[in-house]
Amino acid sequence: MTPSARRPSVGFIGLGAMGRPMAANVAAAGYDLTVWRRDASTPLALEAPGVTEAASPGELAAACSVVVLCVSDGPDVLNVLFGPGGLAEGLAPQSLVIDCSTTAPAVAEDAAARLSTRGVGFVDAPVTGGTEGAQRGTLTMLVGGADADVRAAEPVLATMGSRIVHLGPVGAGQRAKAVNQVILAGTYLAVAEGVVLALRTGLEPAAVVDALGTGAAGSWVLANRAQRMIDDDYPLGFRLALHRKDLRIALELAARAGASLPVAALAAALEDGLIAQGYGDDDNAALARAIRALSGLSR
Repeated sequence: MTPSARRPSVGFIGLGAMGRPMAANVAAAGYDLTVWRRDASTPLALEAPGVTEAASPGELAAACSVVVLCVSDGPDVLNVLFGPGGLAEGLAPQSLVIDCSTTAPAVAEDAAARLSTRGVGFVDAPVTGGTEGAQRGTLTMLVGGADADVRAAEPVLATMGSRIVHLGPVGAGQRAKAVNQVILAGTYLAVAEGVVLALRTGLEPAAVVDALGTGAAGSWVLANRAQRMIDDDYPLGFRLALHRKDLRIALELAARAGASLPVAALAAALEDGLIAQGYGDDDNAALARAIRALSGLSR
């Protein structure tokens, strides 16, 4: 392989429930991977060859020409990029930042504008497909960015997802992710209501879910989260508190655009109640707790 054909060195920041398997897939595809843990107490748990750990974002940036972010929210993105010792201090011109976090579109636009003054490209590429998709490398990547930056990002994105959809300029990926989270909110609520109705009317809910899965009511949530609602047990996949954060972004975006989202607003209100009860770290399927409680099915 000639030097010009060598794969870029890749950095990864954000080793949570989604980020860790995504980073592992980048390493498994043969990239030299450097990671930085925002919380040093978080286990690294990446034992693939070619994985090294940086002491700071700036050190990671100096070692990598492509950096992937998968952190919790917009302020985290901006702090990792532009805070003291941040990525921007070490990124060389012509390098590229791929942000797979879910943030407000304005955060992506701000980051891209500030990085462009340093000659650094930026792509927003939030993902959908759950922790299962992150582990299997089958995520859908919702991408915003300039054509050249997206082309440069695609080989790395392809290690983490099976579908890469370029939806427009920077910020378009985040707007699409807001749409995704709104649709998911309604789907989680609908599946929870269906499960509760099956329980309350004496049906065997697992048999009903199996029967409906290949019909018009079939969905990813029905297939992958209905059993958790039946069992009233919600092991972590995607934190309910993070989905509430995503709905905040979507509802603020809708208010500015003049769109009415009554179902998303209801889901947000129910999630607020669950978070207040201490369930924010449960899987998002814990929305069913609220429906079960309203139906007298609380534990």
